[in-house]
Amino acid sequence: MKFVLSAEQRMFGETLRRLLAGAQPAKAVRAWAAGDAAPGRALWARAAEAGVFALAVPEEHGGAGPLPVELAVAMEELGRAAAPGPYVETLAAAEVLTDGGLLARIAEGGALVSVAVPHALDADVADLVIAPDGTTVRAGERVASLDPARRLFRVSGGSSGLPDLGVLLCAAQQIGLGRALLDVTVEYAKTRRQFGRPIGEYQAVKHHLATALVELEFARPLVYGAALSYGTGDFARDASAAKVAASDACYLAARTALQVHAAIGYTDEYDPSLWIRKARALRSAWGTPAEHRARVTAAL
Repeated sequence: MKFVLSAEQRMFGETLRRLLAGAQPAKAVRAWAAGDAAPGRALWARAAEAGVFALAVPEEHGGAGPLPVELAVAMEELGRAAAPGPYVETLAAAEVLTDGGLLARIAEGGALVSVAVPHALDADVADLVIAPDGTTVRAGERVASLDPARRLFRVSGGSSGLPDLGVLLCAAQQIGLGRALLDVTVEYAKTRRQFGRPIGEYQAVKHHLATALVELEFARPLVYGAALSYGTGDFARDASAAKVAASDACYLAARTALQVHAAIGYTDEYDPSLWIRKARALRSAWGTPAEHRARVTAAL
């Protein structure tokens, strides 16, 4: 099985990274948390221009997909930018929706869809809220969220379950998010000085950063291996295994970032704090590590 991305896939990821960075993602995250969706929608439009949503929509409805590996590449970069909005949900919804007009809108980036798993993410800005089986459900009151930029709402009606494509894409998002946290922490360790030396020169700090890197590097092939198994009988198991590994690796990167940054890592004004909160929230999104370990065990 080949785990190395092609030159075209790598170029797609690099292009998307530049597009997202140019839209000031931290500003969009803060605005989204405050109820101002405009900057976040600008990010959404950039992702649509890059063809992200078309990757999930079949060709007969104006898309180019489903292309699970390219979708994983896209979600890794969207995770790196901590882009706010129901990206995973909209992309996963394209797999179960049958309305050709709606699918065409999704492909163009013109529709935001939330999936109740079990709560509906950003239901207040979504054009449609559905259950995992594609049936429409009604969003209710807002509930507390570990990440203010992930606004969650109760739903009534519909089925339960975890769409496996959504599980995979959430895992890819976590890989990008964890890598962004690791990168900013390494840079901080190079410049923050204690006792006349950069803290990155101390063995304990090096050890924590190296451990976080190893965890992310071991989790990433599981994500892309699961993407390659899309459409086979192993996909559900592989997606769950990827989610377990990505959740643990991303959470470790967040804890390491918080330890190395110390008190500044808690401050709202410091951009990495936005990524840290998202990492904690995504650990339980689309199924907890315990739930996915149980799915893997049941499949063996």
